[in-house]
Amino acid sequence: MTTPTNDDTAAAADTTGATGTTTDGNTGTEGITGLGVVIGSTDSAALIAWYRAALEPLGARWAEHLLIVGPGAIIGFDERDDVADKAAEPGRQLINLTVRDIRAAEKHLNSLGVTWVRPVEEVGGGWFFSTIVDPVGNYLQILQGPGTPRTP
Repeated sequence: MTTPTNDDTAAAADTTGATGTTTDGNTGTEGITGLGVVIGSTDSAALIAWYRAALEPLGARWAEHLLIVGPGAIIGFDERDDVADKAAEPGRQLINLTVRDIRAAEKHLNSLGVTWVRPVEEVGGGWFFSTIVDPVGNYLQILQGPGTPRTP
């Protein structure tokens, strides 16, 4: 079994044709309508503050107890006593966010002093990938796809 790379993930992300039918023939009407991730932390208030500062200027919206990062996509936060202060294996799961302008996102994130695990780089086919680390050691990938329309 081979391990998929980020490039494989990007290629697999577009599974719909022009008609809205997936490549396996499903129309999507019975399928998944959203995706959420919940980040557990021993200090959720500090983590929420960091994510809000990092992502709201990129278009995320705070709603009660979570960040809405796209249509049907959220990041939630949970104060927990059964997790370590830092992620033991930060690469085990990656949170991927696609942005309209990765260079503008890079400039904003640099203004916050983030740590880059993987600086912004073009990986081919119009895709740009980068990875930052949040305050508790989780990896957050910032991506831009080919032909992504930039906001004026």
